[in-house]
Amino acid sequence: MSFFHNIIGILTEHGIAFLQASWMTISITAISLLFATIIGIIFAGFKISSIKLLNRIADIYIGVIRGTPLIVQIMFLYYGLANFVTLDSFTAGALALGIHTGAYIAEIFRGAVQSIDRGQMEAARSLGMSYSLAMRRIIFPQALKRAVPSLANQFIISLKDSSLVAYISVTDLYNTALTVQGENYMPFETYFVVGLYYLIIVLIFTWFANRLEKKLDVSKPKEVKIA
Repeated sequence: MSFFHNIIGILTEHGIAFLQASWMTISITAISLLFATIIGIIFAGFKISSIKLLNRIADIYIGVIRGTPLIVQIMFLYYGLANFVTLDSFTAGALALGIHTGAYIAEIFRGAVQSIDRGQMEAARSLGMSYSLAMRRIIFPQALKRAVPSLANQFIISLKDSSLVAYISVTDLYNTALTVQGENYMPFETYFVVGLYYLIIVLIFTWFANRLEKKLDVSKPKEVKIA
């Protein structure tokens, strides 16, 4: 009973702080994902481009980002660049998360685009469409539908990865948990509570993602008829 009593006590005393921290976690995740999606689309384009230089640039970016820990990237942007440019903790955290996630989203989009039958592009080009127009109107809409499940999974991973910004003093959920457990000396109960907050956010997002998948009918991708 003491366990549940402690849980209720933490929620009563620090519930508002955890709610505010939840909003901070959602905010930094949303901003970083917007940035990551833009980066992902650009570098996916580089990967599938016929220009070898663009392929090489994409390979270097994806290789470096996926080959180094996110916490190192966060620390590099916040502390490592301090001699050249000063970034506040929120901006540094959002940029690091965006750059890190962008590499994975680039691969998701690349795989989705390349999964589309080449005949779709050939049919579009035979009708006089430029490559860029065919990509925008024919290929990418189909690829986006196929990418939704993988993107949803990556977004959830990014939400959980956002806890690392606590180490540069962003007052997110994990940072708040560190502060609370330092005051009450109840780490088990405190991290149990913060785990519940993360779980609730993830479940809500998963519900919306599942709704989107069903609406787009991504399990049964349909090819676009050109003529």
